[in-house]
Amino acid sequence: MRIGYTLMTEQAGPDDLVRFAAGAERAGFDFEVMSDHYSPWLDEQGHAPYAWAVLGAVTQVTERAELMTYVTCPTMRYHPAVVAQKAATVQMLSGGRFTLGLGAGENLNEHVIGRGWPPANVRHEMLAEAVDIIGSLFGGGYVDYEGKHFRVDSAKLWDLPEKRTPIGVAVSGSQSVRRFAPVADVMIAVEPKVELSQEWDATKLGGAPSRKVGQLPVSWGTDRDAAVKRAHEQFRWFAGGWKVNAELPGPAGFAGATQFVREEDVAGSIPCGPDVEPIAEAVQEFEKAGFTDVALVQIGGDQQDGFLDFAEKELLPALRG
Repeated sequence: MRIGYTLMTEQAGPDDLVRFAAGAERAGFDFEVMSDHYSPWLDEQGHAPYAWAVLGAVTQVTERAELMTYVTCPTMRYHPAVVAQKAATVQMLSGGRFTLGLGAGENLNEHVIGRGWPPANVRHEMLAEAVDIIGSLFGGGYVDYEGKHFRVDSAKLWDLPEKRTPIGVAVSGSQSVRRFAPVADVMIAVEPKVELSQEWDATKLGGAPSRKVGQLPVSWGTDRDAAVKRAHEQFRWFAGGWKVNAELPGPAGFAGATQFVREEDVAGSIPCGPDVEPIAEAVQEFEKAGFTDVALVQIGGDQQDGFLDFAEKELLPALRG
């Protein structure tokens, strides 16, 4: 498996994220993914810089590691034609190392433009149109489009990379797999479900296996009790599941929804503490489910330097061994 590192915009400012990106490449991570948020999940996380500006800087402090958005919603805050332009630019700046990861979004980030939050089936319709528009623009030439949700009038990307930007789409079940596997290059999912991998490959045009990228939160630290406490403070929102997480409008909503989540609940689902073994076991679950890549999220913006040192010296050699 390829092991990646998550540049989590919800828990660090732009300068630190760029520094972490360079450190993650030095530590030996294969790829780096970045969240794209307007708001953190919880007040305790405390950050939300503009991901695309940070990505531009990251391309200039890394040379080898592949980069990916994990994920961008191309339907409300951003029009898909603008997302295509941003992605093509980052692909050029990175020398062909970028994958555009897309998803249907969360109310947390998209409500800020004041258009309301559509139901899940409408969000998937919007995402499907967006993927169509972005793919057409990546093909070069002028694009006109009139769909149910989007219009494009004579748009053209004037700076296109030599290597076409791969598109990944986040999926959570059979409906989204069937809709997006035929049009996307990469599967993105946060749960190690073998049925997702199998149906994705079966639904892909030609039925060929393709890249599948998962994500795993960890709370590494030499003091396990402190690591559990930090995971509870900053990542208890994770316990809600994506059907809930996509709907809540802000950090106050997540705080209220998770007020009865206990530290032991979080520790039961997130590897916490100084040991390699719990992380390795969790990574293996993704491998067993057919995933080709997994990006680790170290919880705590002030804990990245120690984690990167641990990853270089202990974690990555163990995972690859």
